[in-house]
Amino acid sequence: MNRAYVNKFIKPYSKPSKGKSTLQIINTVIPYLLLVIGMYFLIRYNVPYIVTLLTALAASLFLVRVFILFHDCTHNSFLTSRKAMSIWGHIFGVLTFTSFYRWQREHLTHHKTVGNIEKRGIGDVWTMTVDEYTNASHLKRFGYRLYRNPLVLFVIGPLYIFLINQRFPSGKASKKEWFSLIVTNLSILAIILTVSFTIGFKYYLMIQLPIIFFASSMGVWLFYVQHQYEEVYWENNEKWSVTDAAMQGSSVYKLPFLLDWFTGYIGYHNIHHLNAKIPNYNLKKVFHSSEEFKKGRIVTLFKSFKLSTLFLYDEKSKILISRKSYKKLA
Repeated sequence: MNRAYVNKFIKPYSKPSKGKSTLQIINTVIPYLLLVIGMYFLIRYNVPYIVTLLTALAASLFLVRVFILFHDCTHNSFLTSRKAMSIWGHIFGVLTFTSFYRWQREHLTHHKTVGNIEKRGIGDVWTMTVDEYTNASHLKRFGYRLYRNPLVLFVIGPLYIFLINQRFPSGKASKKEWFSLIVTNLSILAIILTVSFTIGFKYYLMIQLPIIFFASSMGVWLFYVQHQYEEVYWENNEKWSVTDAAMQGSSVYKLPFLLDWFTGYIGYHNIHHLNAKIPNYNLKKVFHSSEEFKKGRIVTLFKSFKLSTLFLYDEKSKILISRKSYKKLA
């Protein structure tokens, strides 16, 4: 696919709409906060906690959508004003426990390096090649197997990323990132203290923990499916192409209508990687605007679950393989 043609074709879709963005803030943040308040009353009036957990699941879907708005702000594609996007990005970051400028830097690095086998390691899912794993030490192999274990990758890991890892700066943190981190952490602390001294810390934990647990797991799963499938694109630096990385290395995750809405249409990930300036509400439109965009790897909801077994990248066959397949190779 010709890059110049792509840029010209999708450029009209890359302009944010103040009206649509405002509507998304209203129909996402307000329902989320109302569900959080509802959880408080469910606990206070001793409704069985399972009802609270089900409400937390609903709230977590809205929090995933909040993160998509946060994500658009990091790409400067949500509003026309960068200052406004920085402010709203930090607000969304507090709600999602994510430091705005740190995540922005790491995620933009992901966009510049996705599918480049020589530039793995920042903002992606740790993926080793067959040769790398075969020649690795026993300790590194154990660490990799532990990392790729679905329980760690989709249950324990997401909580660590958002509750712990995002509370600290990375090794390359700039002054701007430090400021963003401090503002985010202090805001989260202020919310915790306010809730603790008004309704009680127990309420905070019983409300916030299940929401962040469900939302973080769903978020990591979405990211995983977008770039981890059998025939995913990986190339050496000299052969790497940003267009090929988008079309061949980013999936189209076909979700039911409601999940499509809650995930901000980020499932049309090949379009997002073709041009990250396209706001979330235009991704689906672009995808259906040309048959060329439908040639990417389409992953359905139920078929996506088997992708969790993928383990290593085989450079010879140019596919991701499971641990079982690796044992046969070995």
